[in-house]
Amino acid sequence: MSAYEALASSYDCLTEDVDYEGMLAFLETLLAHLGRRPETVVDLACGTGSLSLLLVGRGYTVTSVDASPEMLTEAYGKAVELEGNRPLFICQRMERLELPEAVDCVVCCLDSLNYVTDPADCRETFRRVYESLRPGGAFLFDINSAEKLRGLDGQVFLDETDDVYCVWRAEFDEGERRCYYGMDLFQRDGDVWRRSFEEHVEYAYEAGELRAWLEAAGFSRVETFGDRRLAPPEPGEQRIYFAAIKE
Repeated sequence: MSAYEALASSYDCLTEDVDYEGMLAFLETLLAHLGRRPETVVDLACGTGSLSLLLVGRGYTVTSVDASPEMLTEAYGKAVELEGNRPLFICQRMERLELPEAVDCVVCCLDSLNYVTDPADCRETFRRVYESLRPGGAFLFDINSAEKLRGLDGQVFLDETDDVYCVWRAEFDEGERRCYYGMDLFQRDGDVWRRSFEEHVEYAYEAGELRAWLEAAGFSRVETFGDRRLAPPEPGEQRIYFAAIKE
């Protein structure tokens, strides 16, 4: 089963600890640091749309893009009751990004870029994001660091609620630079528990190579930051934020 096909309906309840408000606050801190005040924002790999809805609430015009129809269905269901300003939902892989018109800002959060497991596709993603931005536009994203992904090797994690039980195991392949997550998911359906299995894969990118690829795509003023800190990443940093400008 493909990633997020079964997980989509249970994603929000299993990720209640994700601080989307804090994430948005840091993104806006980065934009202020860059001297940018965007009006139009793309939430790339938007998932179930939690960040998209917060962006809408802050007054941005939002386009929400994700490769998973199941995740977008959940996002649309959350947005359908909004009055007036709603996100525009587009089902696309990020390396195939093609927008109706250029925007002021693209954000890509929660290590979604690590899910682009072919470096050539990552470089194409950067090129397409660059082409999707207006002059002066900003691209903000975060990654799980290579150190973090290597450290997950052999670990087992458990998430559960009254209606969902999820156990996942991580294996890191040094030769492939990929972390594989085997995920067993049990979801309650009335008196029955239904089991499904998904495999999620993240690629271990190094900050230096991503910076080089951003610059090759045309971006200038590429900066890296620690996890929600307006300071450079420290050795062993688990999550790294990037900010890049299209002049």
